[in-house]
Amino acid sequence: MSEEIVLKTEDLTKHYGGVHALEGANFEIRKGEHVAIMGDNGAGKSTFVRQITGVEQRTRGKVWLYGEEVSFAGPLDAREAGIETVFQTLALADDLDVPDNLFLGREKTYANWLGPFRLLDYKGMRQATIDGLNKTAVKIPNIRNTIRNMSGGQRQCVAIARTATFHSRLTIMDEPTAALGVQETAQVENIIRTLKEQGEPLILISHNMRQVFDLVDRVVVFRRGRICANLDIKNEDITGEDVVSYITGAKTQEGYEDAA
Repeated sequence: MSEEIVLKTEDLTKHYGGVHALEGANFEIRKGEHVAIMGDNGAGKSTFVRQITGVEQRTRGKVWLYGEEVSFAGPLDAREAGIETVFQTLALADDLDVPDNLFLGREKTYANWLGPFRLLDYKGMRQATIDGLNKTAVKIPNIRNTIRNMSGGQRQCVAIARTATFHSRLTIMDEPTAALGVQETAQVENIIRTLKEQGEPLILISHNMRQVFDLVDRVVVFRRGRICANLDIKNEDITGEDVVSYITGAKTQEGYEDAA
């Protein structure tokens, strides 16, 4: 397998009883590449991400991360392997501040000579938080504010900054701007551009055609649980209308099965 391939799936499949939510997904993303996953509701996009990140256990198929075959027991395993995911639900603790949210479950400690007891390194976590926010150009006026007192855009930016605070080998964002206003959406998109400039690979699930064409290199289209198109939108003459045609089934790309 090429060293340039960050993530690869082969025949990734998920059945819920008689419901085939995902069928035979072959996918790959390379170093520095930003790829969008698009499709109608129920097309299998989020199911695909849940299999990659260990939120659910796949029915069959294989996953490789940087050439090593992986099978995560849960999302914590995926996170420890370097896959940082921003889900639509954000998974933030409302009553905690920004550093506590960024380090939730992986707190910095010191005085390890105390045996099973540890002291939390608040200073270290605050500095790492500031570094993570700077890395993604996220502006949070007061990192000691609780999440509950932040706007939707600030919450989303905190969730994204969490991926940058740690060494992320792959970032996945599931509809990161779906519930945001114009100004907040622009801020999140700037973060994505910053990650691109830093050469960090990213998978973006989005329904926003303008956003996709502005931000990514390639579009993978899901339809009825199958990948039906793989479109190089930077180097090929692909339009938004073409993408919609694949999403609706009006077109099927050569080499892919018709999911109708």
